[in-house]
This record gives sequence, C-alpha cells and structure tokens, in this order.
Amino acid sequence: MNTSSILPSLEMVKSQAKSLKRSLSADGHIVSHSQSLELIAQQLGFKDWNVLSAAIRQSPGSNKAPELSLGLGDRVTGTYLGQAFAADVIGLRVLDGGKKQRVTLHLDQPVDVVKFDSFSAFRQRINANIGLDGKTSEKTSDGRPQLELTL
Repeated sequence: MNTSSILPSLEMVKSQAKSLKRSLSADGHIVSHSQSLELIAQQLGFKDWNVLSAAIRQSPGSNKAPELSLGLGDRVTGTYLGQAFAADVIGLRVLDGGKKQRVTLHLDQPVDVVKFDSFSAFRQRINANIGLDGKTSEKTSDGRPQLELTL
C-alpha cells in the first residue's frame, strides 16, 4: 500500500477514473466505472478501491476525518450481543460515502449468540455495518447496539 506520498482527494480520484473509462472506451475497451476505480487504486499502489477510499478519508489532508479508523489486520475489542470479545479485522468495506463501514471480524473465542439455557449457538466470525462511532444501528431487545467496538 502506498502511504508515503500525499493522497489525492476522492473527487480527484473519481475524476481520474471517469477520464480513464472514457479513454479506454475510445480505444474499444469497455469498462465499468467501478472497474476504472479499481484500476486507479492499483496504479496508486493500493489493493483495491475500498482500501484507497478508506486511506484517503483517513489521510491528514482529508476534509472528512472519520472518528473510526480501522484497517485490515487491526486488533479490536468490544461487545457483541452483550458479550466481550477480542478480534482481528479480516474484512473492511466503506459504505454510504464513508459514513459506515462493513466490517468482518474473526473473534479469538466464539460467543454464544443464543440466550436460552438448553441451547447454544456459537459464532466466531461476525459481519456487521457500523457507523463512525463503532456501533451498529441494529439493537438487541434491551436497546443496546448488537456490536460495539471499543474506540
């Protein structure tokens, strides 16, 4: 990943992607806008558009500095369905223009997602959409977010 140089703005990268799409189309190579975004991200040294987009939003020069700063491989702690956990971030995708992230966590220890004495169901991998506060908008029956990351 290219983090040593100053990153362009999201608007500039999107404009470059549109320009690339037009140029390729003129040469007979039809690509979607998302494919052109992926190509620009790779040209800048990033794995894909999601990683580049997150890096731009988290860069010091960005005018949108999210409170939540997650990266692939990060260690996180928090609660899931009221149970404490520690986990690795194994998937991350920016959603809703950077206002949310789709996170996939691999828990160190599985948690029981059933609150019934004679039945258990353990989960070690969690997929959730979280806001910049590190919480899901979905709530448990007691009104707490299903997933809360400790920031």
